[in-house]
Amino acid sequence: MVDEDDLRKRLSPLQYHVMREKGTERPFTGEHLRETREGRYLCAACGHMLFSSSSKFDSRCGWPSFDAPMDPDAVGTAEDTGHGMVRTEVLCPNCGSHLGHLFDDGPTETGTRYCINSVALDFEED
Repeated sequence: MVDEDDLRKRLSPLQYHVMREKGTERPFTGEHLRETREGRYLCAACGHMLFSSSSKFDSRCGWPSFDAPMDPDAVGTAEDTGHGMVRTEVLCPNCGSHLGHLFDDGPTETGTRYCINSVALDFEED
C-alpha cells in the first residue's frame, strides 16, 4: 500500500504533481532526457525497475523515450481520456505512479514509444 504522506515528503512538488496527480513536466527540461550512460531507469517513487538504457532513444519529443520496458511486467498501462483525447497511460505496477504515455509511433522494430516524464525516473548506472 502506498503512503501518500510519505510520498509527499520524499518527492519534490513537481514529482508529486506528475506522479500522483497525473501531471507532466515541461518538455526539454528533464535531467534524464539527454542521459547516455548505460544503466537502468527506476520509478522515482518506489525504486521499481522500469527501463534499460539499451531501450532508450532520442524521439525529439522533449521527454525520455524508450521502445520497450525492462520486461513485459515492468510497467502497467491504463486508458487515459483526459485532455479531450484517448491515450495509453504508463504506470508503475508497484506503486501506481503515473510515469507518462505509450504511443504506437516508435521508430524501432517494437513500433512503440514510451514517453516518460524525467522526474518520474531515477537512474542507476551500470
